[in-house]
Amino acid sequence: MPQITVDYSDRLADDFDRPGFARALHTAVVDIAAAKPPACKTQFRRTEDAVVGPDTEGHAVVHVHIGLLAGRSEETRSRLTDAVLDLLRQYVKPTGSLAVHASAEVRDLDPSYRKYDA
Repeated sequence: MPQITVDYSDRLADDFDRPGFARALHTAVVDIAAAKPPACKTQFRRTEDAVVGPDTEGHAVVHVHIGLLAGRSEETRSRLTDAVLDLLRQYVKPTGSLAVHASAEVRDLDPSYRKYDA
């Protein structure tokens, strides 16, 4: 916990400082949601295609999923979501006329969630 997954358009591969974003995001998760720093894990998944409305060109998408153990208030989850969007503005710097569509979701992990560290 927390489990963080970032889906992003391959068009952003050179314009998205993923390590910097992850470090800043982990700090925000610790500060806002009281997570422990070593528990923060982020995976990045590059997606090949993004279609926005009728357009197949000129757009890129970034969506951040954060799964936390249950117990955080709606206010805490909202503050964290807002912080994610602010960080994306800092760490995603597209060149040219690419329109970036960014979103974030903070949710409770299912009670069946288990983990192990090897």
